[in-house]
Amino acid sequence: MITFVYARDQAYGIGKNNDMPWHLPADLKHFKQTTTGKTIVMGRKTFDSMNGPLPNRRNIVLTRNRSFTAADTDVVYSVDDVLALSKEQEVFVIGGTEIFNLFWNHCDKQIVTVIEDTFDADTFVPALKDDEWELVEAVAGTMDEKNRYPHEYRTYVRKT
Repeated sequence: MITFVYARDQAYGIGKNNDMPWHLPADLKHFKQTTTGKTIVMGRKTFDSMNGPLPNRRNIVLTRNRSFTAADTDVVYSVDDVLALSKEQEVFVIGGTEIFNLFWNHCDKQIVTVIEDTFDADTFVPALKDDEWELVEAVAGTMDEKNRYPHEYRTYVRKT
């Protein structure tokens, strides 16, 4: 199973300059709870934007660069490598846009934090089409002094 995990704004923006254009600690906690102990797949640019592999997860980087290596990280060079793994276990694709586009037609589920605001973004995800995706869960996030944006955690499954 291929599951996407990402946060987006109202305009489907997910990033700016290889970073998130918002600060929402509750979303980071939700991401950690969702992916800890699991296998995550990301592109090299997403990996480079982090301070190394995420702890307590199997980190896989999909890249065209055959000389790329990273400590405590598996490197693969084809979508097929990830698809083979996804037949054995749930694989969480965490970005970026290029990687989401590569796996879009293979994705079974999307776990999306929707931030009820619009930010200056330079990377985007496509809007989910109602005839392809079913909303199966929506949970309002809590706002406080650290989480200043209204947000909602949504889970979508691909319609069959």
